[in-house]
Amino acid sequence: MRLKFLLILVCSVTLFAKLPTEIENDIEQNKAHLLKIFKQLHQNPELGFMEKETSALVAKELKTLGYKTITGIAKTGVVGILKNGKGPILMFRADMDANAVKEITNLPYASKKVVKRDDGTQTPVMHACGHDAHTTWLLGMAKAMKAAKDKWHGTLVLVFQPAEELIEGARAMVDDGMYKKGVPKPDILISMHTAPIPTGMAVLAKGNRMAGTDQLDVTFYGIGGHGSTPHLTKDPVLMAASAIVQYQFIISRGVDAQHSAVLTVGSVQAGSDNNVIPSSAILKINLRWYDEKDRDMMIQAIKRINESIAFAYGLPKDKYPTMKQKGWAYPVKNDPELIKKVRPALVEIYGDKNIFAEAPKSMGSEDFHHLVFNATNAKYIHIFIGTADPKLFAKAQKEGKTIPFSNHNGNYIVDPNAIPTAVKAGCNILLHLFNNQIGKKQ
Repeated sequence: MRLKFLLILVCSVTLFAKLPTEIENDIEQNKAHLLKIFKQLHQNPELGFMEKETSALVAKELKTLGYKTITGIAKTGVVGILKNGKGPILMFRADMDANAVKEITNLPYASKKVVKRDDGTQTPVMHACGHDAHTTWLLGMAKAMKAAKDKWHGTLVLVFQPAEELIEGARAMVDDGMYKKGVPKPDILISMHTAPIPTGMAVLAKGNRMAGTDQLDVTFYGIGGHGSTPHLTKDPVLMAASAIVQYQFIISRGVDAQHSAVLTVGSVQAGSDNNVIPSSAILKINLRWYDEKDRDMMIQAIKRINESIAFAYGLPKDKYPTMKQKGWAYPVKNDPELIKKVRPALVEIYGDKNIFAEAPKSMGSEDFHHLVFNATNAKYIHIFIGTADPKLFAKAQKEGKTIPFSNHNGNYIVDPNAIPTAVKAGCNILLHLFNNQIGKKQ
């Protein structure tokens, strides 16, 4: 992949466009406003289901543009609806939440936010996955599509979703009655996501794109006591440590070597004092998978390991470990026929050579498709948009790196110049689908 990027990097500076004049002019005139919104969002990141300022900004923008605006869906979700005659119902989604990550970019608009979680702990927060850009470019699309109403017909539904990082937001919006509160059920759902490849490039590939995921909390219970008398305790820290090691055998010896699966323990929480053995220990686990049989096997194996450790330590069954499932999502699989229909619209903006039709599937995950899973059964596609400054990308390549930075790291930077182009791309996709009546239910 690195060599391939080197060969075509020169193409990233050449952009193509065949948009209506109304949209081109609107995006050009709106650049400064979009940049202001982007920087404001970046400096004021909010965690999942806490996006109060972000959703308020979004709602204000949509109402100013004349969109029917529905707020408070799953606490902070916002939907803007623009009905424009007969035609397909197209839904475009952006996620709004940030990450519990300390920013180290040194940007003049870097986040310095520290927030308190529901459990009372404090954490630095930043947009380390580009959701600030997603929100900004969807607002840009809202304005441009309104300015060009005479160029398309149908219903445009813009979803600003909370809590994607928790893998809960999309399903929470549906469970909160999104479609009973006036949101039209779409024929097609579209999502675009930042990627640390050069600005001016995009990934539009068919088939499996992103892995399924589960977020699990396992709590080991023991008998606490003084650190000097461990024989009088049942140490949950030791149990948790044993479990962490044993979990890794699930992947290396339980999953077919030709399948893709990941088991990560992202957090270990136990006790607070040096000389006290605590009475419980929590492991926060993340699973990634493409095959549901692998998923089921991993979950059952985790349960067996937990219980076997408790048994080995002589614990009564009422002190056996518990497991809580939190966010989860199925794999993202792009529809091949829909990809074919959307590609010409992206080619007009980025150029054919700058769009990757073949790309490795990711072990990262998404939940946007749960907006339509088991709710509308609409077709959906997920597109990666290059948002890394080409100079930073070229520098990284010379240093032997594949990319200059990766998502969820404190040094993740979105090139602001990528946002207006993403607005053009999104608008052109919508125009193409609307005007070709793609997705219209008969």
